[in-house]
Amino acid sequence: MTLDHSPKTETSFGHPASEPGRGTPPPPSTPPRKPVTRGRLTLRIIITLVILGLLGAGLYGFNSFRAKAIADFFANNKPPPTPVALADATVQTIPKYLPAIGTLQAARQVTVAPEVAGRVERIPFESGSRVKVGDPLVQLNDATEQADLLAQRAQARLAELNLERYRDLRRSQATPQSNVDQYQAQLDEINANMKRTTALIGQKLIKAPFDGDLGIRQVNVGDYVNPGATIVTLTDLSQLYINFTLPEQALPKLSVGQGVLINVDALPGHDFEAKITTIEPQVSADTRAVKVQATMDNRERQLRPGMFASVRVVLPPQPDTLTVPETAVDYTVYGDSVFVTVKKQGQDGKEQMVVERKAVKTGDRLANRVEIRSGLNPGDRVVVSGQLKLDNGAAVVEAQSNPLTPPQTLPQN
Repeated sequence: MTLDHSPKTETSFGHPASEPGRGTPPPPSTPPRKPVTRGRLTLRIIITLVILGLLGAGLYGFNSFRAKAIADFFANNKPPPTPVALADATVQTIPKYLPAIGTLQAARQVTVAPEVAGRVERIPFESGSRVKVGDPLVQLNDATEQADLLAQRAQARLAELNLERYRDLRRSQATPQSNVDQYQAQLDEINANMKRTTALIGQKLIKAPFDGDLGIRQVNVGDYVNPGATIVTLTDLSQLYINFTLPEQALPKLSVGQGVLINVDALPGHDFEAKITTIEPQVSADTRAVKVQATMDNRERQLRPGMFASVRVVLPPQPDTLTVPETAVDYTVYGDSVFVTVKKQGQDGKEQMVVERKAVKTGDRLANRVEIRSGLNPGDRVVVSGQLKLDNGAAVVEAQSNPLTPPQTLPQN
């Protein structure tokens, strides 16, 4: 047996190196990496910056082109004229009023109450019925007073007989004059007591003081009522008062007999006529207002006392007043204005209608029209509907109809 004495190689880590033809083959050799110089790094940074600059310039150019295209589109694509309803500013004579708030009051209204205490024996009326003056309403128990009256009548007859007897004796000088005077005083006292008892009996029969309508009965037969207790209300509806107040500045415009128009919420759209009958001679120191009372005929019994009333005191009409429909005025915190139509030549050379906003000073309102005191001229055409879509200089075209016109008939539920 031969021994191999060939030398063995070791790796750098002290392990025996693998022999050729045995074990794992050695790894392939890689070329060494070239070091990055400063010039190459600068070149790469320059190339990156150039690429980013080109991208930014392209994006900016695209945005500029898009903005210009959008601007050109809207500049060349004008919206069509807005359809609006128009009306003329006209001159007319308008009525003038002094507005106020009032309350209706019955010319005659009382609360029926007894003057004396007593038990209710009879109630000859029904709640809500109409009565005439003198009709009995309540009968209280008067049996005691009726008995007293009978006794007093008997005493009066006896006193009359005694007086006549002593008068005859006095004529024959058989008795002194003092006896005649004594019996005369006795008869007078009895007659006075009879009148007192008769008046007390009359107080226990409560009658209607005037013609009117009764309210709801507050007592029943058998109730004991005290003086002043409420039995029923009695109201004369044939005539009503309207009480209202006006500022002291309106006092020179008021006079007795002046006409008044009244509206109530219960009968909307209906004007009732009245006339001023009383003007309070004093102005309230607290409110600086003057109280006024007007009287109206209510024989048709359409109104009731206590109703809320809108009052308009009629003044002389105002001629030559410029007015426009109420919907034409645009009310803002900066002032009132209207849109007035004018004709101008467009860019294409054609005449078109545009609107201009004009500030106006308004006055009173009446029958859906507004008084224009300044800012407009007679004949100006103003926009009465469609103002929300308009601006100063906007093109418009007249609509065929006004959408704000109320229909002839309202739908029924």
